[in-house]
Amino acid sequence: MENISFKEALRFWFKLGLISFGGPAGQIAVMHKELVEERKWVSEGRFMHALNYCMMLPGPEAQQLATYMGWLMHKTRGGIAAGVLFILPSLLLLIALSGVYMAWGKVAAVAGIFYGMKAAVAAVVAHATHRIGQRVLHNTWLWVIASLSFLGLLVFNLPFPLIIVGAALAGYVGDKYYPEEFYEDTMRAKDESAPEEDEPTPEHARFDLRRVLTIFGVGIALWAGALGLLALATGGWSGLLAQMALFFTKAALLTFGGAYAVLPYVYQHAVGHAHWLSTAQMMDGLALGETTPGPLIMVVAFIGFVAGWTRHVFGTESLFLAGAAGACVATFFTFLPSFLFILGGGPLVEATRGKMRFTAPLTAITAAVTGVIANLTVFFALHLLWPRTGGETMLWGFDWIAALLAGAAAWMLFKLRYGMIRVILFCGAPGLVLKLAHIIPA
Repeated sequence: MENISFKEALRFWFKLGLISFGGPAGQIAVMHKELVEERKWVSEGRFMHALNYCMMLPGPEAQQLATYMGWLMHKTRGGIAAGVLFILPSLLLLIALSGVYMAWGKVAAVAGIFYGMKAAVAAVVAHATHRIGQRVLHNTWLWVIASLSFLGLLVFNLPFPLIIVGAALAGYVGDKYYPEEFYEDTMRAKDESAPEEDEPTPEHARFDLRRVLTIFGVGIALWAGALGLLALATGGWSGLLAQMALFFTKAALLTFGGAYAVLPYVYQHAVGHAHWLSTAQMMDGLALGETTPGPLIMVVAFIGFVAGWTRHVFGTESLFLAGAAGACVATFFTFLPSFLFILGGGPLVEATRGKMRFTAPLTAITAAVTGVIANLTVFFALHLLWPRTGGETMLWGFDWIAALLAGAAAWMLFKLRYGMIRVILFCGAPGLVLKLAHIIPA
């Protein structure tokens, strides 16, 4: 690791930020191929141990893993550079695309493309539910937890944090009476990913309590200072940007299981409570998030942009600036905790290499996350197939064209195993044609 120049690493992290399509699995696979197999900057054992840690944290695991690798190679500056460059191209692209969407989203061509892309997104989420369920739900107890999570959201509209707390308690109780149901698969994963060699720990990666406390202290001060400046500059604590900062900080601490798991919580607040955007806009934002590089949780940048634009944060003459500010605030407060978890927790992880294991509460949370994502699938399907246009709808309110497009997307994902971006772009093209031909409603 000593022979890797910081400049060379910067070039790689910037490249990774530009090509990080395909969701966390694809992003992690690219990092493994580049860092472990081809460049040999990091060993297999250390990479897998870091990945295990990032999978247990709230937040986007691929971005956290990039931050961890950058920190391991070039200390704090390396971690910050890797983490920032992983999301910066996505942020800039989403700001630009969100501006186009808000300015010209009602233009037939743009609206048609998004019509088709929304149908694909519903299939993509269904495919993610199936894939994650296959990997996570290995026994009856985990199926029960996932089912209760699904019903809790769909039938009783329970808050997402309550679902997470309930799952953790179920795991804690299950650990006492049925430990084999919660540890069997995670222990096997641990054994398969154990470090293969006894690498020395770099000096900066050794655990030092004072250093850890300093990092968290600086991070908390940065968070409080940014929040205070927003409150002073934009309407106090009840102002939009300050409220967004508080909400996305809370959401960042609850994103166990990746972006799909926290999206229902984000929707519940951003659409249902705060009314920052509509359901249709949320689905459009997901389509953009799925087709741009970076983690899917970057959809928060779209939410922030739409909220800043529609609420006229800086007046009616500066809509794009207001949107860009909202996107930056949402992104900053969503990702700041991830940096603190890695820069502050990394030394502890290095000190426990070969000893870390998943806990029963985290196993239960992962199962509950599957139910949450299944609920998201149902939610998108209902809003896609029975659109609430407030005016003339299609045959008996059922949008059969969207159903055909979603079915075609599902067929490509499940049977043909096409990539997510390819499927979304495929559905966008007929949406454009149908809109220009006035076959689908305005």
